[in-house]
Amino acid sequence: MCLWVIQTGISWKLVALAIGSYYLRMFAITAGYHRYFSHRSYKTSRAFQFILACLAMTSAQKSVLWWAAHHRHHHKHSDQEKDRHSPLQRGFWFSHVGWLLSENYVRTDLHLVRDWAKYPELRFLNQFHVIPPFLYAGLMYAVGGFPGLIWGFFISTTVLYHCTFFINSLTHIVGRVRYNSRDGSKNSFILAVLCCGEGWHNNHHYYQSSVNQGWFWWEVDFSYYILTVLSWFGIVWDLRTPPAHIKSKILASGNA
Repeated sequence: MCLWVIQTGISWKLVALAIGSYYLRMFAITAGYHRYFSHRSYKTSRAFQFILACLAMTSAQKSVLWWAAHHRHHHKHSDQEKDRHSPLQRGFWFSHVGWLLSENYVRTDLHLVRDWAKYPELRFLNQFHVIPPFLYAGLMYAVGGFPGLIWGFFISTTVLYHCTFFINSLTHIVGRVRYNSRDGSKNSFILAVLCCGEGWHNNHHYYQSSVNQGWFWWEVDFSYYILTVLSWFGIVWDLRTPPAHIKSKILASGNA
């Protein structure tokens, strides 16, 4: 479908729509799927957690329960034999996208997300995970017609897919190591910018319950900035940040 860009052409409005659509949903993935549903690094209301889940699911990365369950499994077995998307165990291609195409990982392991499976609305989304992306595609068509559908949904979703899964693949191969996380996780400034702070992957694997993944002032973390603003209005609260003694344990090599 992305090849339809040849017919729709390129304009600043369409590019802006694609970028806006990308970062809106990247925030929902990072702040919702990852930092909230996978790691419970902050608290929010039942209503806002449902909004986060629905918005994140417009990315077409399956359901919130499926995503969180697989991510928790990844942290339990990071870069070990049982890790489902470790490039060190299974190679770059499989860790990047191949595992998503495998029939072995279609099912949602509800026992890994028992804390969320108790909510009927989240179980509904798990069963009908195709609804949010279809509704979002319809919204993009309503906003910009066929060009809006191509740029606002298909192109931005394709880029969203690859940038999200570069965290699984690339940041376990390329980047800088600051902490001994006992796996191959690394930090990447470029992916931090593209993925709203997720590129500080070595930080995250060292202390995964932190709401912020950029731990120093120069480490860009857009999702944390937005969550901080939301906390001012009481939409989210109890944001968990890394203690000083955790941040101070930098490797003696200085490869930070």
